[in-house]
Amino acid sequence: MYYIKTSAAFDSAHFLKGYNGKCANIHGHHWVVEVKLAGDSLTDEGAKRGMLIDFGDIKHELRALARSFDHALIYEEGSLMETTIKALSSENFRLIPVPFRPTAENFARHFYELLSDKKLPVKSVKVFETPENCAEYEGGEL
Repeated sequence: MYYIKTSAAFDSAHFLKGYNGKCANIHGHHWVVEVKLAGDSLTDEGAKRGMLIDFGDIKHELRALARSFDHALIYEEGSLMETTIKALSSENFRLIPVPFRPTAENFARHFYELLSDKKLPVKSVKVFETPENCAEYEGGEL
């Protein structure tokens, strides 16, 4: 089995509604997303001969994904009052609603699914919300 890894980062804010602790408040992270790809064989001809996947191709996809979340407030749908959303939007704040609680664990699965949908051979995705703390999602049945 061959494996390659690459990463990209973005800065954004989130909060965990209903959480009993500091993370219930809006706070920011320098998120790092690390993707691991796997395959049994390498490309056997052409310009990409000897590669599982061109690093440039995966970096392009991963960086575009990271950019789409950069410098925004990411919040779970239904966790903010409509008046709050309207007020923040009127101030031109960038808001990204997601259909899940914005935890590192849920982001790891979300990014795994988004990259897999692009037909990339994703083995796992790690999401670091601090240099010491990360969550990892690996596809497959439990």
